[in-house]
Amino acid sequence: MLRAMTWNIRTGGRDSGGADRRNLLVRVVAAERPDVLALQELRDFDSGEVLADFAGRVGMRPHLARSCFGQPVAVLLRPPLRAFSATRVRRPFHHAAQRVTVATTAGPLTVLSVHLDPYSGLLRRVEAGWAAAALRRAPGELGLLAGDLNTLDPVADHTDRIARLPAAYRRRHLRRDGRTVETRAVARLLAAGLVDLYATPAGRRREGTPPDGGLTAPTRYGGGAEFSGMRLDYLLGTAALAGRVRDFRVLRGGATEYASDHYPVVADLDLDPA
Repeated sequence: MLRAMTWNIRTGGRDSGGADRRNLLVRVVAAERPDVLALQELRDFDSGEVLADFAGRVGMRPHLARSCFGQPVAVLLRPPLRAFSATRVRRPFHHAAQRVTVATTAGPLTVLSVHLDPYSGLLRRVEAGWAAAALRRAPGELGLLAGDLNTLDPVADHTDRIARLPAAYRRRHLRRDGRTVETRAVARLLAAGLVDLYATPAGRRREGTPPDGGLTAPTRYGGGAEFSGMRLDYLLGTAALAGRVRDFRVLRGGATEYASDHYPVVADLDLDPA
């Protein structure tokens, strides 16, 4: 069984002029022991020392994509998983996207860690197209897109949660008419053939159905005034991968309530390292 996890750790686990949350991050990851870990908002992690220290403490090997405009992202692997291909997706994402391919007994698995633009729905839609294309070019049928998509899903009714947002943040999730909820980035990924792993039987069994199921931001004590109880963090898989989901959950409680403003999302997959 292979465990995949995605987590936006908020500004590299350190608040400006505030707390250092990296010990809490390490505690959560060490307890969950993912085999594949997609991380977003890795401020200061492009320093080799910071990245190496964090990866060493959780027993994983890191593959980092630096960002020209925002914050780095990464994919970390737990041995015996090993990357036979690892590269930053060379498109001008607001943050970044890192693609890593590993060997499994069912064939190559490609993992993409992404963090889409926080401000513009139109730019998120463009970035979603780049991400989908990056997975299409990967070898084999097993693909996983993991990350903070900053986008509500096109299935649930989001009227109430949009209305609860402060006006300054509401526009991030509305189209130009000021009324229509902006869901096009996720819709584009689904139209490209990816499956929302939350929507698999394992996900619905654990997390329930909208409007309350699967919410990932904000945490109880981690801040996040720009959120109103939202599902912004996703694990999306190719059809071949979605058929291998055995468990799906959003990690809540304990250190997750303080470590970030986003909760981690985890899926157990019927795969083994080759």
